[in-house]
Amino acid sequence: MTTDALPPVVDEATWQERLQELRVREKAATRELDAIAAERRRLPMVELPDYVLEGEDGPVRLADVFEDRRQLITYHHMWFEGQEWHCPGCTGFTSQFTRLEFLDAYDARFVVVTQGPIDEALAYRRRVGNRMTWYSTANSPFGADVGAPPGGGYAVNVFLRDGDTVHRTWHSDGRGTEQLSHSFALIDLLPYGRQEQWQDSPDGWPQSPTGSRWASSKDIAAAYGEGSGAD
Repeated sequence: MTTDALPPVVDEATWQERLQELRVREKAATRELDAIAAERRRLPMVELPDYVLEGEDGPVRLADVFEDRRQLITYHHMWFEGQEWHCPGCTGFTSQFTRLEFLDAYDARFVVVTQGPIDEALAYRRRVGNRMTWYSTANSPFGADVGAPPGGGYAVNVFLRDGDTVHRTWHSDGRGTEQLSHSFALIDLLPYGRQEQWQDSPDGWPQSPTGSRWASSKDIAAAYGEGSGAD
């Protein structure tokens, strides 16, 4: 889609003035995010039962999903029973995370959990070229208990392990998961932004239905999955 709509053209001094006005708000937002993160670090937590999930090598206790780390982030990937392709939003979102070793220095791990049976989940992971470690909660109440039941939506949860005891420290879903994504952050820098109808944009800016520009799961598989040539 093309558009003739353009921002107004001004001289350098006027542009710098407007940029600095915006920068005041950007810096305020950064400080607010810092304050929110500080409050997140002060949240209480809740002790969880001894859940057992299924991984590539068989059943695994939730405490062991941490491996040798104390902190764990789980992304709960939507699963459509009996379907070849699963949630394109989840598929695209998790395809971003190809290098997670930096979390080792923070005593943390980030994994995918889904309601799909483990064999089907691992097959889907390969089909779309996902690089994360996947676990199944198909035979466990874990997903339902932390906001991602069968047939439900996606979610992010954070956990802290104290020995063999696991505590839940944070949860979000919907747009609350955007803070983990770099794609929306990059797109929001562009003059035309996400180009979705719900966004506040100047008259004449290109806009389309929400999600219509997102890659489909099949597109992601073609780009990154088996036979794509991607490393």
